[in-house]
Amino acid sequence: MDLWIPITLAAAFCQNLRSALQKQLKGQLSTWGATASRFVFAAPLAVLFTWGLVQARGDSLPITPGVFYLYSAIGGLCQIVATGLLIHLFSRANFSAATAFTKTEPVQTALFGIILLGDHLSPLMTLAIMISLAGVMLISIPKGAASKWKPDSALWIGILSGGLFGLSAVAFRGASLSLSDGDALLRAAVTVSYVTFFQAGAVLFWMWLREPGQIMKLFKAWRMTGLVGLVGLLGSLGWVTAFTLQNAAYVRALGQIDIVFTVGASLLVFKETLTVREITGIMLVTLGVIVLVLAAG
Repeated sequence: MDLWIPITLAAAFCQNLRSALQKQLKGQLSTWGATASRFVFAAPLAVLFTWGLVQARGDSLPITPGVFYLYSAIGGLCQIVATGLLIHLFSRANFSAATAFTKTEPVQTALFGIILLGDHLSPLMTLAIMISLAGVMLISIPKGAASKWKPDSALWIGILSGGLFGLSAVAFRGASLSLSDGDALLRAAVTVSYVTFFQAGAVLFWMWLREPGQIMKLFKAWRMTGLVGLVGLLGSLGWVTAFTLQNAAYVRALGQIDIVFTVGASLLVFKETLTVREITGIMLVTLGVIVLVLAAG
């Protein structure tokens, strides 16, 4: 099995756990306060991890060209807005459906990868992505006969969030690949360290302008927000390492397995219910992931 596959599965699990923790924070903090928890506490942890990695290996930090900062800034800003939109969706739909709205991301990631980095998709990989997308769309249809196939604003917000997540994935891959030295983990660690500090500064500045009272609340809830930061850091390291090793569209497509983790959280933690249509969609997502893994192997 290629190394990027287990790394992606671990990253998807961490992402789902982080989203579940952020949903719980939504009752204590605003949307941007909960969003900031992902970055503010992850930034110093990312730097400590990178420093420890360099010291333990006796490596030197790779040279960072100008394009690294450009890709990192684009990816960082897109991820901030995408995360805020996702957390906003938690107040519009149940946990599994809100997350599923963003799952057009692999298709959008593929398009951004082709345009920006010259990535290519094999026919079987494309089929796997489309099977998963069909499952996601089944999950995402609003409940109720009156709104069967009628898209609502939550659907469009989710698609925008997925597109921004997709663009951030391609940008992070571009940033990591622009580093000429170091293995995948070191390049990912350097990328995550810079990006999270950039994101922490940007989101704190925004909150200082718009919601200054939320900054104190963010630090007062340090036990939960710190846990969000730690889990978010582990997920980010996993994603960027996988992006360094493989096409971002393939990584994000495999990462759709997190819908299974999402459903588990939805049922066990939030006591929500699923329809037959949603279960069918989940099965299609899983089938698409299986085809993707087989094609990669």
